[in-house]
Amino acid sequence: RIMYDTVKGSDWLGDQDAIHYMCREAPAAVLELEEFGLPFSRTEDGKIYQRAFGGQSLDYGKGGQAHRCACAADRTGHAMLHTLYGRSLAFDTTYFIEYFALDLIMTDDGQCAGITALNMEDGTLHRIHAKNTVLATGGYGRAYFSCTSAHTCTGDGNAMAMRAGLANQDAEFVQFH
Repeated sequence: RIMYDTVKGSDWLGDQDAIHYMCREAPAAVLELEEFGLPFSRTEDGKIYQRAFGGQSLDYGKGGQAHRCACAADRTGHAMLHTLYGRSLAFDTTYFIEYFALDLIMTDDGQCAGITALNMEDGTLHRIHAKNTVLATGGYGRAYFSCTSAHTCTGDGNAMAMRAGLANQDAEFVQFH
């Protein structure tokens, strides 16, 4: 049912393999976040509270509104950010707090080897080598006149990928909040 709602919500255009994976792994991910200490809201009997959200339905769209979105009151994203940051402190992690990623560093054989970044405190440029690079730059909702995305959601991650010759998949799906 969750996969059905997600595929339907994408107007049957979403990557169904990716949607299947996300739906299959979501319950374990929620429990992992709980294990990390994310302060989920609770029902009276102590279970993680699940609220209605968006196009979630019962009985494949025929049975009303489903309640299956785990939440931490109205601050789930904030709680998730702080929980994951706290968890990362247990590992040998280097943080680049006031750095702005500019471009991907690509090898001759097309592998990403890191990024170039601007230190916004002093204006210096840096090359940062990485074994793995994850682009989590917030999308590009601000490319539109009307949206509630953060003002930093300007498509910089998409642009870095394109300049590096990498594909952007499903760019027609834009989150406006």
